[in-house]
Amino acid sequence: MRLKNALLLTGIFCFLCAGYLSAQTISKEELTYLTSEWKGERFPDGRPKVADDLLTRAKKIGIDDAWTVLKNLGYINQFELGWKTVNDLPITGRAMTAMFMPSRPDIERNIKERGSKQGRIGNTNAWPIDALGKGDIYVADGFGKIAGGTLMGSTLATSIFTKSGNGVVFDGAARDVQGLAEIQGFNAFVRDFHPSFLEEMLLMGLNTPIRIGKVMVLPGDLVIGGRIGVLFVPAHLAEQVVATAEFVTLKDKFGFEVIKAGRYTTGQVDSQWTDPIKVDFLKWLDQHPDEGKMTRAQLDVMMSKRTW
Repeated sequence: MRLKNALLLTGIFCFLCAGYLSAQTISKEELTYLTSEWKGERFPDGRPKVADDLLTRAKKIGIDDAWTVLKNLGYINQFELGWKTVNDLPITGRAMTAMFMPSRPDIERNIKERGSKQGRIGNTNAWPIDALGKGDIYVADGFGKIAGGTLMGSTLATSIFTKSGNGVVFDGAARDVQGLAEIQGFNAFVRDFHPSFLEEMLLMGLNTPIRIGKVMVLPGDLVIGGRIGVLFVPAHLAEQVVATAEFVTLKDKFGFEVIKAGRYTTGQVDSQWTDPIKVDFLKWLDQHPDEGKMTRAQLDVMMSKRTW
């Protein structure tokens, strides 16, 4: 057992050296191991490929409901607040991660020399943008730096949105908020905005596990950004979280109507449903076809596994 633990620690150390200190992506094998509970399709780099339709559906759910599902499943460190945004647009996508550190001359020289040999162009804060694909959200640990911590302005933001069709989450800052606001469909969750240019920051991890506030974020996590903050959903729970939150939204719409009509009390709607309530809910769905369909069996399963 001691030997096994020692080998595990050695492996973690090597992972940190190979992944973080090289400013490269970790291996596909390592990322697959870290996200082993994901059983679906993956990108060539090993990231879980949460389905596009889930990204769309996630825009319509409540972060509060999704957070409650995660909390009741034991995932209590998935939400981070305290952001400034460009506008009120929600963003959902797959996390493409980057970790920055305060620069150090010898390491910065080595990183940039190797990056040049690999064909990387520009400062290291531009490198993650080259790795973005449609549906990705660029999530960066900028260690909360504001002055001199502006990881993008309007030019880089335009490139980000062009490649991903999505926004960013930066535990750091951005500049040129007026220019950012002119990019239709784009939003940024940052700690603050500042007029300075980026300085004394170096990319040390690309597409690796990172920390955003109190949250560990893994590449491929489903990111849901809204008015109250940002929720990071492990990829293997994305379908369950979204489907459950969708049901809670339907339950609430139904509940509002029947409570206002005096047919049921709040206590009845917010408790385990009786058979008459279930029958009325399914009839309500039939009368509102745009809300989707659900069988009695599916409803019974949802209610029996209530985690909200």
